[in-house]
Amino acid sequence: MDRIPPSDVPPRPSSNHVHPRDLDLTEARELVQRAVDKAEQLGLRGGIAVVGASGALITASRLDHGGPGGMARARSKAWIAATQQITSTEHLHRMTTLPAPISAGFVQVSPEAIFPGAGGMPIRDKDGVIVAGLAASGATVSPFLPEGVAPEVVSAAGAPANPEDLLIAYALDVPYVGQHGDDDARWRQRFGDLTVSPADSLGLKPAPPAAAQRELAWARALCDRVLAEAHRRGLRVSVAVVDQGGDPIQQDRMADAVTGGVEVALGTAAAAARFGVPSELAGQWYRDPFGIPGGRPLEEGGRVVAGLGVGGIDPAECALLARAVTA
Repeated sequence: MDRIPPSDVPPRPSSNHVHPRDLDLTEARELVQRAVDKAEQLGLRGGIAVVGASGALITASRLDHGGPGGMARARSKAWIAATQQITSTEHLHRMTTLPAPISAGFVQVSPEAIFPGAGGMPIRDKDGVIVAGLAASGATVSPFLPEGVAPEVVSAAGAPANPEDLLIAYALDVPYVGQHGDDDARWRQRFGDLTVSPADSLGLKPAPPAAAQRELAWARALCDRVLAEAHRRGLRVSVAVVDQGGDPIQQDRMADAVTGGVEVALGTAAAAARFGVPSELAGQWYRDPFGIPGGRPLEEGGRVVAGLGVGGIDPAECALLARAVTA
């Protein structure tokens, strides 16, 4: 799939499908992996999310030691870029210049857009149709230059760049455009009058494959096992792996899987992780009708360290999938 930067030209209707389709999971995963590679090179930690034009999450990954909360912010910005079909920076500008009742009303009817931060970019297919949005946030993911970062790494084509926008531009393979204000001022504050030639700028040049994301690799492997088993059984599901506090580490939705499964997978995973028992048992304990099957706690050395959840099909089938992978 060709990816072109956003523009003011209205996208043309896709000639391939009567009904719109989100970006495919495989392609979304590739984008996130590129962003993870660049984030590790930049010394960043946080969440990276791809949300489909439908408004439903396709995939999301949290770098090791990224901490909670970043994934939700990344997902919100990606949702804005995908569904409003503009950069989240432009959306932020509109929300801060519109009358307060309008901006407040927008969030009320679009709670996914509760964090209208800069940095989210829409993704177009070869026909110019927006099929998803990509964003990053959390922990050290920001426009500020990390301590110890080499100037060459935060330079794009010889010009100052900020890390957050840089990793998104790199993932999409589009020219760098800063969305967070004055890159020059941040550069001067850190590096003074230092200049980097275009030939020496590493910002948009290939980053080494990420090699220090052990927890993320572990969570992805679990999700991959669920996806492979679901495919073998002819099922389409969503899957989530969360930390012990219920914050997502990895989330995936199979192509054409129902969009409601994303939240179910996350909810059952969080219930299992936070209570240390299968999600249906936690529901029985607290007489919660939403304590449905599909979530399993994950232990290491006798302590609960994470949770796995599956959603989008019969909860009994979700439980079987989760059990098969964690047995």
